[in-house]
Order: sequence, then C-alpha cells, then structure tokens
Amino acid sequence: MINVNVLYFLDLLGTAAFAASGALAGVQRRMDLLGVVVLGLVTAVGGGTIRDVLLGTLPPFCFKDENYLYLSIVVALLIFYFHHSLDFLHRPLLYFDALGLGTFLVIGTGKALAYHHGFLVAVMMGVMTATAGGVVRDVLSDQVPFILQKEIYATACIFGGILYYILYRLGVNESLTAVIAALFVVIIRVIAIHRHWSLPVAKID
Repeated sequence: MINVNVLYFLDLLGTAAFAASGALAGVQRRMDLLGVVVLGLVTAVGGGTIRDVLLGTLPPFCFKDENYLYLSIVVALLIFYFHHSLDFLHRPLLYFDALGLGTFLVIGTGKALAYHHGFLVAVMMGVMTATAGGVVRDVLSDQVPFILQKEIYATACIFGGILYYILYRLGVNESLTAVIAALFVVIIRVIAIHRHWSLPVAKID
C-alpha cells in the first residue's frame, strides 16, 4: 500500500492547488469574496466527492476529514487577498491546475485499485478525480471546461493513469509509483501549455 503520509501529503497538495485555481478563476471573473471561496471549495473537493459517490465510499472524503474543507477555504482567502503576488507567473491558473491534475490523478487511481477495481475503472476514477472539480469551476465561472477543449488536459490524466496502473502491476513501490505518475501528468500538462500542444479537431467543410 502507498505510505499513508505520502498519500495524505499528495491529497492535501492537490486540494490546495485546485482551491487556488478555483479561487483565481473567481478573481479573474470579478466575483465577490463569497463567490471566490465557493469556487475554490467546489474545485478542490468536487472531483473527489463525485469519485467517492461512484465508488460507494460514503460519506465522501471531505466529510470524514474536514481539514480538506478548511484548507480549501484558507487557500481561497489567500488568493482573494494576495492574488497580485502571483503576477510574476504567466497564466498562474494553468499551473495550479496542472499541479492539481497530477496529484488528484494518482489519488483517484490509487483509491480505485485499493477497492480492487480493474484497469478501466481505476483510470476512469483517476481522471474523474482530477478533472471533475475543474469542470465545475469552469461552468460556474462561465468558461468552456478545459476537458471539452482541444488542449492536452484529460489526455494527460489518461496516460498518467495508465502509467500508474502499469507500475502498480509491476510491483513498483506504491509511493514511488504515485510520485512518478503525478510528475508525469504535471510535466506533460506544463509542456503542452508552453508548446501549445492540442488534440486534433474535426474539420468542417
């Protein structure tokens, strides 16, 4: 099994990253303080909540451990008041989102495997955990969700989930497997941002 401390750290890291991305999206859409906090909160815990409902592990993780909720709210408040400090980053929302993608992908995939699900369900739960919160964020902030655009987004999660499953079945240390898969997703996503990688779209004559 994955070392509990490593798993918890990755989960909190992903929660903070997605809370930041949600709150920043709210700031960019000129939402008030409550709107920014709500957007940060649903972005951070939305994917994991949907995952737990689908896997039948109720109540959802954030109700069992309220630290996830507190962390999300604190990060959202920090973004609301200090977002100008992020001006040195080019499109900081995308980088927070990439970090959240990688960490939540391994959390979701690992949890599905811990419940003895097979390859397809494990990858699907990883992708669900990583992307559902971002979909909620984009819908609430009146944006077309990244997952529905041609950018390399969910695709990075799919390949990260496949990598996780392969390493898991090969018997690689699970903590190391989680770190490798998370870094893989983050790196692919960041490179795709910088090099403008995208999936093909249908041609309309």
